[in-house]
Amino acid sequence: MKLGDNILKLRKDNHLSQEQLAEKINVTRQTISNWELGETSPNPEQLKLLSKTLNVSIDELLDNDIKGIIEKRVSNTEKLAGIIIKILKAFGIFIILYFVLMIVAIVLFMVIPNEPSVEKISSTMYCSIEDNEYEITIGSDNYFDCPKCTKDMTVYLKDITDWANIEHSIENIEKYFTDNGGSCK
Repeated sequence: MKLGDNILKLRKDNHLSQEQLAEKINVTRQTISNWELGETSPNPEQLKLLSKTLNVSIDELLDNDIKGIIEKRVSNTEKLAGIIIKILKAFGIFIILYFVLMIVAIVLFMVIPNEPSVEKISSTMYCSIEDNEYEITIGSDNYFDCPKCTKDMTVYLKDITDWANIEHSIENIEKYFTDNGGSCK
């Protein structure tokens, strides 16, 4: 719509004659008529007075579609905000899943042994030196028990024990007792 058509429409909407409008903005009735016919246009000061008198913005008076542009920008902003919220939700879900999987992995690695299970082997020997009887039990899991052994004897027997090869350890312990005048059964 042209400026002149807007002035005419708004003047009639406000129930003003050309003379009444001209009086309010300090111009002649002929000036109002020329504006409405599109022969001339108001200057910036006159536009301000027209907008105040007709209770509209200068943009509405000039038929600038600012409202449509603003609505479009707001709509685009809302769409962008919606997309950002969806991305943040997806990212949040990803982070939560990551932490849940990490916790599950940690629990599994703590519960399930890292090394393959090895059969534990143990052996009990009955040995003697002079009149002293010794019951010696050794195991592949570094188990050693000899309740009647002296402290020095226990340290030495542990030193000659090969925890990975129990049969070899039995031979070493039997040799110790034989070398010290004893025997093992």
